Amino acid sequence: MKLVWQGIVRAFFSLDWPLLILLILMATLGLTVMHSAVGGTDWRFAEQSKHFVVAFFVMWAVAVIPPPWVMRAAPYVYGIAIVLLLGVAFFGETSKGATRWLNLGFTRIQPSEMLKIAVPIMLAWYFDKRQNTELRLLDYVVALLLIALPFMLIVRQPDLGTALLVLTAGFFVMYFAGLSFKLLVPAALALVIGLGLILYFEDTLCEPGFDWVVLREYQKNRVCTLLNPGLDPLGKGFHTIQSMIAVGSGGIYGKGYMLGTQSRLDFIPERTTDFVFAVFAEEFGLYGGIMLLVLYSLIILRGLVIAVYAKTQYSRLVAGSMAMMLFTYVFVNVGMVTGVLPVVGVPLPFMSYGGTALLTLGVACGMLMGISRYRPPVHNTH
Repeated sequence: MKLVWQGIVRAFFSLDWPLLILLILMATLGLTVMHSAVGGTDWRFAEQSKHFVVAFFVMWAVAVIPPPWVMRAAPYVYGIAIVLLLGVAFFGETSKGATRWLNLGFTRIQPSEMLKIAVPIMLAWYFDKRQNTELRLLDYVVALLLIALPFMLIVRQPDLGTALLVLTAGFFVMYFAGLSFKLLVPAALALVIGLGLILYFEDTLCEPGFDWVVLREYQKNRVCTLLNPGLDPLGKGFHTIQSMIAVGSGGIYGKGYMLGTQSRLDFIPERTTDFVFAVFAEEFGLYGGIMLLVLYSLIILRGLVIAVYAKTQYSRLVAGSMAMMLFTYVFVNVGMVTGVLPVVGVPLPFMSYGGTALLTLGVACGMLMGISRYRPPVHNTH
């Protein structure tokens, strides 16, 4: 009994309290907004509450695992995740035009979610093995291949939102590992030129029947809708227009909790998932939106502080990647809700309904806490 109690106490102190307090505030706010988004305490509110409880215990369990153990397991986790992705490609279940789920008989899983964690810990393992050697271009090519394989498999499902999150999580590991700006400049220049060409040839590119080759038709429509939502206000542009109306109608102070007309009258599509920020902005206004972004910023900043003070190269890379992955979640979701970015189906962390995304965030936060509290053993040389 004493050993069990000591284990519980040790697990209790393995949590990073500054991060935990911020997460508790975010979870409370998330459930409060979910209560409003569903119009009361229906089954989705109850389910989301359960999801938070499960995510918390997963976070706690991961926080207890020493980072070296996670590092040793990284290649195996990555390999299993790739095999499961291939299983989805050949045997996956299709729902709403997308093949993302794999039925294992006793449960159904979405392997692409695993890659949000598997890719950064695999790349961190790879670069950690090369920390005593000068990184060459070939090292970054290998890292890009490790990212490209799951990225392409996820894009084929199709699930562009998750694929982009996997891509950015891997990119941030490469960046923190020492990726040279000389290699980033050509990529940034190509991106700027590409966006400029899309804007210049918008009328031609968005004509019905024009094939973009690299994008599916619905993905092309999302980009064209972003450029001009008014082209099809009751069809492809409906999501963007209604969410922008909700955000704008909140004004400076908001309409008040559970008093948002756009959400109450069902004008906001997917208001419990991808567009929950529109519900929040309508009810709490500009000031509420700023405070929410400040809270996210504090969580991300805490993650980066953990990365700075991490004791090993591997821990620094993983912590930095986890923090910036959260930033990507927030940036993309708020961007698409406000009409700045195309709709790609990225949930708002701790706010959008869904157990899978919360579970992934729980693992990420648990890894941050484990890194924060980890102290390498001191070897006695005498």
